[in-house]
Amino acid sequence: MKTSAPGRACGIATVLLSLLAVLHTSTPQKNDIDIYSLTVDSRVSSRFAHTVVTSRVVNKADVVQEATFQVELPKRAFITNFSMIIDGVTYPGNIKEKAAAQEQYSTAVARGESAGLIKATGRKMEQFQVSVNVAPSAKVTFELVYEELLKRRLEVYELLLKVQPQQLVKHLQMDIHIFEPQGISFLETESTFMTNELADALTISRNKTKAHIRFKPTLSQQKSPGQEDTVLNGNFIIRYDVNRTLSGGSIQIENGYFVHYFAPEGLPTIPKNVIFVIDKSGSMLGRKIQQTREALIKILDDLSPRDQFNLISFSGDATQWKPLLVPASAEDVNQARRYVAGIQAQGGETNPARIQKNVQEAIAGQYSLFCLGFGFDVSYAFLEKMALDNGGLARRIYEDSDSALQLQDFYQEVANPLLTAVTFEYPSNAVEEVSQDNFRLLFKGSEIVVAGKLQDQSPDVLSAKVRGHLHMQNITFQTEIRVAEKEEEFQSPKYIFHSFMERLWAYLTIQQLLEKMILASDAEKQALETRALNLSLQYSFVTPLTSMVVTKPEGEERSEVAEKPVETENERRHFHLAGPSGKAPGNPGRLGPQGPVHSPSHHLTYHGVRDLLLPDMLLAPSTPDEVDLRIKARVPAIPSDTMTHRHQERKPSGSSADTSQPAKTDSPPAPIQAPPVILTLPGQSVNPLCVDIKHSQGPMNLLSDPDQGVEVTGQYETEKAQFSWIEVTFKNPQLQVRASPEHVVVTRNRRNSAYKWKETLFSVTPGLNMTMDKAGLLLLSSPDKVTIGLLPWDGPGEGLRLLLRDTDRFSSHVGGTLGQFYQGVLWGPPAAADDSRRTLSVQGRDYSATRLLKLDYQEGSPGTEISCWSVEL
Repeated sequence: MKTSAPGRACGIATVLLSLLAVLHTSTPQKNDIDIYSLTVDSRVSSRFAHTVVTSRVVNKADVVQEATFQVELPKRAFITNFSMIIDGVTYPGNIKEKAAAQEQYSTAVARGESAGLIKATGRKMEQFQVSVNVAPSAKVTFELVYEELLKRRLEVYELLLKVQPQQLVKHLQMDIHIFEPQGISFLETESTFMTNELADALTISRNKTKAHIRFKPTLSQQKSPGQEDTVLNGNFIIRYDVNRTLSGGSIQIENGYFVHYFAPEGLPTIPKNVIFVIDKSGSMLGRKIQQTREALIKILDDLSPRDQFNLISFSGDATQWKPLLVPASAEDVNQARRYVAGIQAQGGETNPARIQKNVQEAIAGQYSLFCLGFGFDVSYAFLEKMALDNGGLARRIYEDSDSALQLQDFYQEVANPLLTAVTFEYPSNAVEEVSQDNFRLLFKGSEIVVAGKLQDQSPDVLSAKVRGHLHMQNITFQTEIRVAEKEEEFQSPKYIFHSFMERLWAYLTIQQLLEKMILASDAEKQALETRALNLSLQYSFVTPLTSMVVTKPEGEERSEVAEKPVETENERRHFHLAGPSGKAPGNPGRLGPQGPVHSPSHHLTYHGVRDLLLPDMLLAPSTPDEVDLRIKARVPAIPSDTMTHRHQERKPSGSSADTSQPAKTDSPPAPIQAPPVILTLPGQSVNPLCVDIKHSQGPMNLLSDPDQGVEVTGQYETEKAQFSWIEVTFKNPQLQVRASPEHVVVTRNRRNSAYKWKETLFSVTPGLNMTMDKAGLLLLSSPDKVTIGLLPWDGPGEGLRLLLRDTDRFSSHVGGTLGQFYQGVLWGPPAAADDSRRTLSVQGRDYSATRLLKLDYQEGSPGTEISCWSVEL
């Protein structure tokens, strides 16, 4: 815990407590403020998460201290309650209409305190913070409650918690309970702070419908090696999915309310038309245009042959790659890749009104528009309005090394439409106050949620119809459930909080009303705002329309105001848009392809379906007063490689054939290098095999074992003497790990997660564990399978390195450039004149091996000298 510098008036020190599960502190003073208990209790009932963070502290000093409680929570969550208990007295937070709270507590607002209690932090989180004076020996209990409906994205729900106490905590415990009546089909946990010692404090138990994840480390487990501070500092993530069938979805009922989840399995993807709009104006210079090119090239690879596409680039004027949409054939995709690779940034610009007009004319109500904005200088409100007005979504792209991955993930979310014009129908005598019941699109990996209230005299059986359009035909799903049987599902689990489904309905309804307000007229907006405000007050949600007033003890500033931040608050207030003129050559005023392809009737005739436009518009201003429009991207960027230098290798001293000349006095001896690959062969306890790759063209199949369900490929650059990337693909679970000198990207179900080297990682997935330590050693392991390691070696001969453990588990079918050496190696006798040379035979092929001194990189820098048999491939 942190305290302020000595000498402050009244001896008051500042203490930071932060959790998301976070209690956060800085420069702790020993034996002063002590966090003696920190708990997080999160209960997920049918996707609706109710999380309680409780921190108990004591002031061990003989002077008053000011404690600041700080909690990070997801941006989509609504705070529902906060309280402080000081000397047995409870000081609650009261939720009021924002205008009333600001007027009543204008002094606090004028000082800016209202904005300080909750603020955005990072991509997915918000930070709640409140301070209070703590008397000597006094104890304070802080408790924060927040709720959110977990959103299905790329086939998983994600619950994100953050652990950051920055001091040892005697009682630290996290409990996550999940109950899903549909059945839990998949569950994984991931942590950025977990160590092997802490892993023993993590327990996971589950059955068909329930899961319990507990993390309860002891004081000794929390300690950093050789130090007294804590190692807990990072994210704790739970991802899961539920069982599904090709049906009308799952209807669940609790305490007079229902929720209908719809995400049918087995539907084919609808062919789509895609127009990629690429900003190449001056504000795109540098990393932005590079990431856009890299991402778009990967996106093009994902197009289906049934899709049609085109490219539009712009600076001052818009230029089409082709006059019409073209099929995504291999030939056209390759041509497009070459075109994209040549796009360079240069000047040009327009204004928001013109962009919006051009987009509306091009879309003509028939296409969906998806807008993306780079950084915080973009007009996100403009983007969001334009996307929602055209049946799409808006997303902010954060400028970072993984921007291309963010683009790829967004594309994957919207790249596979399954249904259009989806509507839900329920008997009018059975339900009321139903949330939004019609949706333009359903995408693969997502889920549509509808909730409502059962009427008092509703029938014993609730039926529902879901209608939508498939490729070439309409489809109707019908389902019905017995109300009494469904209500029983939520009566037995002890950790299910009462009336959660009513709160789920209120949460969902408020979110949808806030979204509708963006497009509504002034008259409509007032009615929507009034209803959203009333629901926020009725269910005690801190939303953009309400504020929480935090009361404090006598003698302190009596109150502070907490308000929920909105996405546009981090943007600059004054700028103009820079983007495309929107004019396609020969087709003034239209943004898109020319000719009859734009005719709706021709679309229907040519494709037999309603055309779907998925243009990816990226806003990326490079100067304070500019914002631009450009396109989004798909897969991880492959960064430029670090240059390395090859050094002369040395034979082990004492070798009978050591004929190297003494080094010149003015030139130091060449350092011993780490080889690209070190292999410990079966049955060989000393002198491992060091593989030096001298000849490589294109990606290499390093090893594959169909029985183990693993394949390792890589790109080796002989001039730089290093791997530019290494990729590990697992069959079960279906997962891919791609390592570059810049970072590691894990892909599962089209979902990408990027991790920087030397940032700790501990991921437990059914069938695979992934761990990374602070040295950057990434290990991919599983019971009864070979362990594969990847390492960003930064010693002599720097670059990516591959290592293998438990190689006795390879099957007899292992193969590949490296895998061949596990198929039975025959060693010839040492050469008569030189015992440092031998011949080894692998599958009928002979290789010359020379015993040399090399650096063993397998335990990280600086490495240790070893004697190994060096083989050139």
